[in-house]
Amino acid sequence: MIRQLVRSYVLLVAVAIALFTVPVAFTLTDQLRDDTKASVLREADAMALLLGNDESAACEALEEVANAYEDEIQVTATAGCAADLPRPTADEALARALRSGESSVDWGSDFIWGDHLVVTVPAHEGATAGDSDKGPVGAVRIQYSTGEMTSRLWQIWGFRAVLAVLVLGVAAVIGVVVARRLTRPLRQLNDMASKFSDGDLTARSPVTGPQETQTLARTLNQGAERLDTLIASQRIFVADASHQLRTPLTALRLSLDNIADGVDDEFVKEDVEQATAEVVRMSRLVNGLLVLARAEAKVTAAEPLVLGDIVQERLAVWRPAADERGVTIALGGSADGRLLVLTSPGHMEQVLDNVLSNALEVSPDGGTITVRAEQRGDEVVLSVDDEGPGMSDTDKSRAFDRFWRGKGLTGRTGSGLGLAVVKQLVTDDGGTVALRDAPGGGLSVRISLRASSRSGG
Repeated sequence: MIRQLVRSYVLLVAVAIALFTVPVAFTLTDQLRDDTKASVLREADAMALLLGNDESAACEALEEVANAYEDEIQVTATAGCAADLPRPTADEALARALRSGESSVDWGSDFIWGDHLVVTVPAHEGATAGDSDKGPVGAVRIQYSTGEMTSRLWQIWGFRAVLAVLVLGVAAVIGVVVARRLTRPLRQLNDMASKFSDGDLTARSPVTGPQETQTLARTLNQGAERLDTLIASQRIFVADASHQLRTPLTALRLSLDNIADGVDDEFVKEDVEQATAEVVRMSRLVNGLLVLARAEAKVTAAEPLVLGDIVQERLAVWRPAADERGVTIALGGSADGRLLVLTSPGHMEQVLDNVLSNALEVSPDGGTITVRAEQRGDEVVLSVDDEGPGMSDTDKSRAFDRFWRGKGLTGRTGSGLGLAVVKQLVTDDGGTVALRDAPGGGLSVRISLRASSRSGG
């Protein structure tokens, strides 16, 4: 928009310059032609009078003037006064001057002028050049070089061209300043919209600029305030509901465990075990909702943390469960090093718990889960590869949706919130997460985090 405003402004100034400057330049050019023509005609008329006088003083004066003009004056006459002066070449203009006493002006070109201005004036014996009672006794021709006029013409047009360029340059600078000032409220609104689309519901636009943009800014700010309030209320409700559900679910699970311990009927035990499994799944769902609500609230800020320490701590927690299944958890790359990443305290622990839980659930007995970390420029990439059945491209595109449960092993017991929580936590820390096929089959979860400017030891 700024470019369009600047182009329009410069075009308007260019049209104004053309409308005012070009006519003035043409007027000055015509004035230069007319002044030069009048000056040369006056000189020719004066010399014609001297030629027609035919006195010695007049002849001497004519000869002096002719010498002053050097080769630019040509004179022809019936009298002897012009005997020593150059004679013009016979042509139609000279014939008309000697025959009928007509003066002529030839610019040498139809476009402005040629190399010479040729003026031919008849000379009358003992009278003025306009005396019609006596026929012409000769003619005076001045061949005036237009080189000086051409230089003057370039000055006229060149000066105005340079002035026009300077004016357009200044207009462009002023146009940029004015355009940026006019579009500043729109840029502020765009910044607010960008932050809003990124999830920053606290973004607001200053109420500045013309009345129309002020009204728009107020309307958007009011809508953002209302939406922020509604979403905050929703998050509080989800967090409170999840928190309040934890206690009765825990009590229900304990009751089911007590029932299972005191019952000998196998059918009753099977029903109790199924009920207990559903309570466990519901507990996971409640915990996932609580984590997701807290993550969306963004109550913590990212800070430099040692990724290797976090990885080692979570693997120590998950290795006993892996050993029961005969699953090996291997470290690769720099996962056991001291890479510093920018992440909020507690985020990576929850991310690894969800990813490792999924990987362990789909891994076959005796399989391997490989955790790698490596620094790539200003990012640290953490990958968790399993040897499970993997995912189709369609499932990968939906895996981060809330409450989506795949058709594989995780679809039976998962809550559908694990990967949604992972994406929310990683995104909040300025990172990205993606699902790819593992090199040896299975699924690879690749998490890209911002590397800290402080290097790890």
